[in-house]
Amino acid sequence: MRKLIDIKKTLVAAATVLLTATAFAQTTGGEVEVLHWWTSGGEARAAAALKQQMQQKGHTWRDFAVAGGGGDNAMTVLKSRVMAGNPPSAAQIKGPSLQEWGELGVLTNLNDVARAGNWDNLVPRVIGDIMKHNGNWIAVPVNVHRVNWLWTNPEVFRRAGARVPTNWDEFFVAAEALRRAGVIPLAHGGQNWQDFTLFESVALGVGGTDFYRSAQVQLDQTALRSATMTRVLETFRRVKAHTDRNAPGRDWNLATAMVIRGEAGMQLMGDWAKGEFIAAGRVPGRDFGCVAAPGTANAFTFNVDSFAMFRLRNEANTRAQRDLANAILSPEFQEVFNLNKGSIPVRLNMNLERFDECARMSSRDFVETARRGTLVPSIAHGMAVRSAASGAMQDVVSQFWNDDRVTVQNAQERLARAAQTR
Repeated sequence: MRKLIDIKKTLVAAATVLLTATAFAQTTGGEVEVLHWWTSGGEARAAAALKQQMQQKGHTWRDFAVAGGGGDNAMTVLKSRVMAGNPPSAAQIKGPSLQEWGELGVLTNLNDVARAGNWDNLVPRVIGDIMKHNGNWIAVPVNVHRVNWLWTNPEVFRRAGARVPTNWDEFFVAAEALRRAGVIPLAHGGQNWQDFTLFESVALGVGGTDFYRSAQVQLDQTALRSATMTRVLETFRRVKAHTDRNAPGRDWNLATAMVIRGEAGMQLMGDWAKGEFIAAGRVPGRDFGCVAAPGTANAFTFNVDSFAMFRLRNEANTRAQRDLANAILSPEFQEVFNLNKGSIPVRLNMNLERFDECARMSSRDFVETARRGTLVPSIAHGMAVRSAASGAMQDVVSQFWNDDRVTVQNAQERLARAAQTR
């Protein structure tokens, strides 16, 4: 009998050890390696909020930050990693590029996480559809950016006796007033993606949403070769005259800093710029102004940051990856992240009480333009067309911006041809 009791005790002890070991294995944190290009002040703080949330869950965060606001450098690094069979847990990929990665079969299926988190009801369908490949969730949206913003320094405008422009004719009047006051009218950074960001706001403001959708989303040859596109390119060239000679190579956040310091009066940039104003202690409505880019008050060009999740072999890292996906759409992170980033939550029915007037305006306009059908994807930020066509068009626009010898007619013809790139 004693022997039988001893055997039972041994079995119980062994089972206890096994259960403990299993529980430990299930709760032991994994590692999440996250590729992103959030390296400026406000953006870095936003990334740090996600890192902290993952660490609280017992996971290790391995930062894979690649400088370069448009993400071009990051994509080059990512491709080499994936080709080598060593992808990160998550990478900042968005828009049609998600479909390209999905077709390669390197992304993991997140349907189980999405069902558990009720993502289909938490995220607007127009955005949820972008996050899916063949109907399966492969990425998690983080936020919604409005791209067609004009940022201003109210004190500089007061000193110059200028009015904040609501259309492109008024923009040039304000720019001349700022120049006479000894201020750079428009802060700009001479990088391809920044040129294209400015170009799409000009196209939207000059041509309207129907033209924008035809030319920049559907890549319609008639629209690209139209008289309206001629006016867009002519206006775009006029804008350059109101930037400074030191713009080439300047990062976007350094251009924002020029407006913050009062060296420049305006900047045309997405609402990630607001994060820089906030990080510098500036108050919206008092120290800086936010209005729609000239001529675009009734439209909204959107840019949605998202993380694609790659297939992993390590079980603990896969669990950590699932926790990362859940964390991104949690109300806590959505609030903290977007307060720092300058964007608005992608999660519906969020309380925006802590958000500033620029964010609340953005949220209202997002809902209203979606209702009116004037909510359009940003081609400059990879939301509208696949990378081959947008990259070719971006090159044409930057060459036109940087070389005054390129005529409007020549640029327009090259832009139409570039849109046919596959």
